[in-house]
Amino acid sequence: MASPPARKPARTARTRVHVVSDVHGNARDLARAGEGADALICLGDLVLFLDYADHSRGIFPDLFGAANADRIVELRTARRFEEARAFGAELWAGLGTDRRTAIESAVRRQYAELFAAFPTPTYATYGNVDMPPLWREYAGEGTTVLDGEVVEIAGRTFGFVGGGLRTPMRTPYEIDDEEYAAKIEAVAGVDVLCTHIPPEVPDLVYDTVARRFERGSRALLDAIHRTRPRYSLFGHVHQPLSRRMRIGSTECVNVGHFAGSGRPWALEW
Repeated sequence: MASPPARKPARTARTRVHVVSDVHGNARDLARAGEGADALICLGDLVLFLDYADHSRGIFPDLFGAANADRIVELRTARRFEEARAFGAELWAGLGTDRRTAIESAVRRQYAELFAAFPTPTYATYGNVDMPPLWREYAGEGTTVLDGEVVEIAGRTFGFVGGGLRTPMRTPYEIDDEEYAAKIEAVAGVDVLCTHIPPEVPDLVYDTVARRFERGSRALLDAIHRTRPRYSLFGHVHQPLSRRMRIGSTECVNVGHFAGSGRPWALEW
């Protein structure tokens, strides 16, 4: 009597997560970013204040025109930050509208569109240009906002730390190094570290188009060395010298400038 054929082992279901960062107003592609994935992760910078590739786009040119946007980009790119602030203050003084009110109104319009585009489930943290107090109003039931917190997705732990560190740019969600380090410590030991800014490694923080070093986190780098997560995922630097490198056993990945590419980065296990 012939033996029955050997049974094939059951195929283990795989999990696929898409990751985006630096959305900067790209609601159209964001609405498709979760297609084919079990979850979407967003690492912040939803707001488009000023598009450095197209100076006619964003809150600033909407209020002051593309010519003034050209000038502010020129000053910032040259790292003439005091002149840029003085020029901006002059423009705001002539607008006839309270600066905070005008910006918040414009950000609310962007948030209403962007949060509506998030698929379910989405796990999100803030970027340095975001306004965290407003997120509670726009995040629907399918969107979990995390900052210094941990969530489990299909058996893996993901730690989220939002915002950026202090810079001369003075963007809305910049915090002190000590506060940032405390949030990194709160999520230490996870499988995947999800942050807006990269670890402080020259190749990861240098922007080849802006031709400057952005601020990365030394605390994040120390945590990678100490706790050895599987992945460190981040954005912030739009055109990095290196998009990916290994630090010890940790794969460090800049998930890309989503506003420009419209493509999420995929993590599968």
